[in-house]
Amino acid sequence: MTHANLLGPEPTRLPERTDAQAALDAGTDPAEVAAEHPDFSEAWAALAERSLEAGELVAAYAYARTGYHRGLDQLRRNGWKGFGPIPWEHRPNQGFLRALATLAKAAGRIGETEEYERCRTFLIDSDPAAAEATGLA
Repeated sequence: MTHANLLGPEPTRLPERTDAQAALDAGTDPAEVAAEHPDFSEAWAALAERSLEAGELVAAYAYARTGYHRGLDQLRRNGWKGFGPIPWEHRPNQGFLRALATLAKAAGRIGETEEYERCRTFLIDSDPAAAEATGLA
């Protein structure tokens, strides 16, 4: 049996971004999607992940940080007060959470240990399922 914190904040769920999501799902280059929808964190997360896989650490860090900050802006506009659950299972949240995870990974790879730990903790606090899904559990 799980016991939810009845006094805690409600989970934050970002709004659907059907046009941007459909473009990514159709295989449009994430750079094109980010250029057309610059506040869409999932495009930035995809760019960051691609750069990290290619060993382009500075680019990965920059893309991830952009997606992270654009996501923070959207979370705040949707009632998030700087804490509380950000559910992984809600697809529109995944762009922010993936950007946060990739920021942690890129930070770790360039020796930013404190930032790696801060981002990893933030991800786990947001939703442990996000940390599991992104390999940071």
